[in-house]
Amino acid sequence: MKVWREKNILKPAPGKRSCNCRNEVHHRQIGPGMFQQVTEQVCEKCPNVKYVRDGFEVTVDIQKGMRDGEEVVFYEDGEPIIDGEPGDLKFRIRTAPHDVFKREGNDLHTTVTITLVQALVGFEKTIKHLDDHLVEIGSKEITNPKQERKFKGEGMPLHLSNKKGDLYITFEVVFPTSLTEEQKTQVKAILG
Repeated sequence: MKVWREKNILKPAPGKRSCNCRNEVHHRQIGPGMFQQVTEQVCEKCPNVKYVRDGFEVTVDIQKGMRDGEEVVFYEDGEPIIDGEPGDLKFRIRTAPHDVFKREGNDLHTTVTITLVQALVGFEKTIKHLDDHLVEIGSKEITNPKQERKFKGEGMPLHLSNKKGDLYITFEVVFPTSLTEEQKTQVKAILG
């Protein structure tokens, strides 16, 4: 991800040399318990030196497996702190919600709907993973409503590791809304 970063820098006017200008940091209260830090260039000898906004592009490398809340830090690329030294520029990872999968740590959770017939006699089914590879989730056994199955190594990659979390699938079974008398008789004969 690329980000455009702007910050204040001291810049002398064209043709002028900078003397030993100093920076002063002032704090002003903007609300109860809230303060704004303002950096001001102070120089009695050189009025031609002032702060200007300068920008540069920062490339933020978000590594596989980074979790919500982790930070990517660019040291000394932030605004000046109280003693005039530059602070750090920090990017905090925020995981965006997904339509199909929910992340919990390095594990992924999702729900798959199957029919009553599939739940009773088994089924073959695949789902598309986040990286578009297909995961076989079929079963030859009876699947109960709300049953959860674990697919080892199909979760999120662990940060700075070759390992992966697991994928947990909860099965929802769709029951018919009604049966004819003939269907009821057949079901009784088969399951009775």
